[in-house]
Amino acid sequence: MFENYRKFEYALAGRPLVIETGKMCGLANGSCLVRYGDTVVLANATASAKPREGIDFLPLSVDFEEKQYSVGRIPGGYFRREGKPSEKAILTSRVIDRPIRPLFPKDLRNDVALTLTVMSVDNDCSPEISAMIGASIALSISDIPWNGPIAGVFVGLVDGQYVINPTAEQREKSVLELTVAGSAEKVVMIEAGAKEVSDDEMFDGIMLAHEEIKKIVAFINGIVSEIGKPKFEYPSGEFDHEMFDKVFEFCEKDLMFALDTDDKTVRDQRMLPIRDAIVEKFSEEYPDIADRMEELVYKLQKKIVRRWLINDKKRVDGRRMDEIRPLAAEIDLLPRVHGSGMFTRGQTQVLTACTLGTLRDAQELEGLDEEDSKRYMHHYNMPGYSTGEAKAIRSPGRREIGHGALAERSLIPVLPTVEEFPYAIRCVSEVLSSNGSTSQASVCGSTLALMAAGVPIKAPVAGISCGLITEDDGSWTTMIDIQGLEDFYGDMDFKVAGTHKGITSIQMDLKIDGLTPEIIRAALETTHKGRDYIIDEYLLKTIAEPRPEVSEYAPKMIIMKINPEKIGDVIGQKGKVIQKITADTGAKIDIEDDGSVFIAAVNRDSGLAAQRMIENIVFEPEMGAIYEGTVTRIIPIGAFVEFAPGKEGLVHISKLDHTRVEKVEDVCAVGDKMTVKFLGIDEKGRMNLSRKDTLPRPEGMPEKVERPRRSFNKNKGGRQPASDKEE
Repeated sequence: MFENYRKFEYALAGRPLVIETGKMCGLANGSCLVRYGDTVVLANATASAKPREGIDFLPLSVDFEEKQYSVGRIPGGYFRREGKPSEKAILTSRVIDRPIRPLFPKDLRNDVALTLTVMSVDNDCSPEISAMIGASIALSISDIPWNGPIAGVFVGLVDGQYVINPTAEQREKSVLELTVAGSAEKVVMIEAGAKEVSDDEMFDGIMLAHEEIKKIVAFINGIVSEIGKPKFEYPSGEFDHEMFDKVFEFCEKDLMFALDTDDKTVRDQRMLPIRDAIVEKFSEEYPDIADRMEELVYKLQKKIVRRWLINDKKRVDGRRMDEIRPLAAEIDLLPRVHGSGMFTRGQTQVLTACTLGTLRDAQELEGLDEEDSKRYMHHYNMPGYSTGEAKAIRSPGRREIGHGALAERSLIPVLPTVEEFPYAIRCVSEVLSSNGSTSQASVCGSTLALMAAGVPIKAPVAGISCGLITEDDGSWTTMIDIQGLEDFYGDMDFKVAGTHKGITSIQMDLKIDGLTPEIIRAALETTHKGRDYIIDEYLLKTIAEPRPEVSEYAPKMIIMKINPEKIGDVIGQKGKVIQKITADTGAKIDIEDDGSVFIAAVNRDSGLAAQRMIENIVFEPEMGAIYEGTVTRIIPIGAFVEFAPGKEGLVHISKLDHTRVEKVEDVCAVGDKMTVKFLGIDEKGRMNLSRKDTLPRPEGMPEKVERPRRSFNKNKGGRQPASDKEE
């Protein structure tokens, strides 16, 4: 039945990589099933038959689909089915999109969709890497025009040794999480998180990854040679070169004047009359020129900017290629916020607010890996006003999620442990003005906010971007701190964040077919100098070290440890005990299975009060110790007294007073305070208390009253004094 079924095998990092084609999804342009260990990913590539009208870009979508059945789980929520993609799925889609997108023809306008469905997960065999390889194979064997293949691998650094596609156990120990994609000739994409690794360690990891990638690409090329389809013809979406040349000649000098400023607002204002003049001049000859104005202006500006950079080494704002824009750093802009910091670089400005919460505030995750929560959250918002656009606020898009995750990854390596700082932490970066590299400004602003909030980070982290301009002869030039136009019209956005000691994150976006080792090395060196300058001259001069105390408005945290067997006593039946502690003190209490107790309160006194209550519950009463308690109920033979939260003992009627007590009510009532002495626990587990033993003995009363001994006399049928028996 499946006469076109083919199977291809490769050994990747010591584990079998099996590619199956011709059995499933016969109507897709290209399809394959990727098996890596027990991980299974179905990759499908489809394209529309005709180009989309009225667009000036490639309409490519990449969707990484996480199916909960792949890890043997039923989704949560009311509908019990997968809903919107998780943050991890969105980030994976972006990682796969970035190396694939630059390799499509620049004039292709047909819709292209890549759907990567995770159907089974082996935690030792990454579904993300499997999906990237599957996407490359599906495109390569399809009839969709694409200049691949590419491949990708993970690299870890465990005990000083590099590991390709580390297992789950190895990833736990690794100080490097590096994803590299590339073609046979060049590196196409880099995404990394690291625990302050050096530039040399990062570079060596990238080069090692590329060597493995070359082998995988050769394997894919072998598949293509056997079953690859011829690429289909398509109508080019390329611009009318004759029209472009005429327009450029008409407005070249005006364009140069408009672009020659460091103020984005001025530049945009100068462009308005140029747009109007173009329409007025050429609308008769080219009736649709107004509809294509955005694409036309993009290409006109690109030609000027690239010519300046290549021929004159001139940047739009007049800076040197190695010069950073003017910087500014501030803290404490928001009085009631736990910590705030604002970082400004040229016309890019980001304000970050830091909030501290209890560990109960940690985010719960429902993904395909073993991570079920995260304590540090970083969210990034870029409203329309940040770019001068009039648009309504919408929910975060993929770009916002990606930039927030990059800043989050940059800062996690320097955060204190839960034991050192028992808080959940959320940073929110609000982009106030955007003109290039807002994600790295978010890193700098967040460092300020964290330190201002009293989070004892191990070292300040700064981020900076490096751009690239290449020429037809293969020569190239890098530039630091690219602004918006240089990002749009340049060839690379190489973002690196880190401390003085080393790198904590990398994200690289390309518009060309890849980077050589020399360019990568230069980018690492350039960004290292840049982040050192920012840390020393701006971050540390604004706040030299984390504040020793958290804000007065932040919860105060206390950590204590109890016997895990006592957790039930602290919680109480149906939570009554812990609810009472919370109600009485206003503190929030979280208890872990190992007996760790985290107490959060608005002020420290409330937290200490809650701590004392818990200590009273879990402590073992000492024989003979005196306690203050409250009468909770009365029975004929005595009174029950709660002498610690959740702990109750009986004061027998004989132990209420030194003198004889006829009725318990004569001595106490429910709600009375009573000082008691702990007498021990009887054979039934009951706690016995005494009020009498805490009272002074009445004057004249002997310490012990001797009563005559009595014995049973069988002859007289009753008890007799011992002396009678003797007689």
